[in-house]
Amino acid sequence: QVQLVESGGGLVQAGGSLRLSCAASGRTFSNYAMGWFRQAPGKEREFVGAKTWSGGSTDYADSVKGRFTISRDSAKNTVYLQMNSLKPEDTAVYYCAARLASRLAWDYWGQGTQVTVSS
Repeated sequence: QVQLVESGGGLVQAGGSLRLSCAASGRTFSNYAMGWFRQAPGKEREFVGAKTWSGGSTDYADSVKGRFTISRDSAKNTVYLQMNSLKPEDTAVYYCAARLASRLAWDYWGQGTQVTVSS
């Protein structure tokens, strides 16, 4: 059974930084893409960024390009979302997700972690 567990959320002032972690377990993820999504109150869940586990391509939403970075530690089976220059509009619940790299649909989701950016 695939499990994705996020951690690292919290309250930060605008301009600050946070690093989210997503610990993945349950299978080998070498053929998977790992993604980050977020959902703000009253809004739909939106794509933040994604990276193939093999370390190939990385994509980011325009709203976070240049500020957020996705990385992974294969030894720890963990994916990270480094968030810098945070803005109040980055406030949301952040979710980690996984899918086979050959598929479009995200099959597995974490429980989410709250990020709040104060102005």
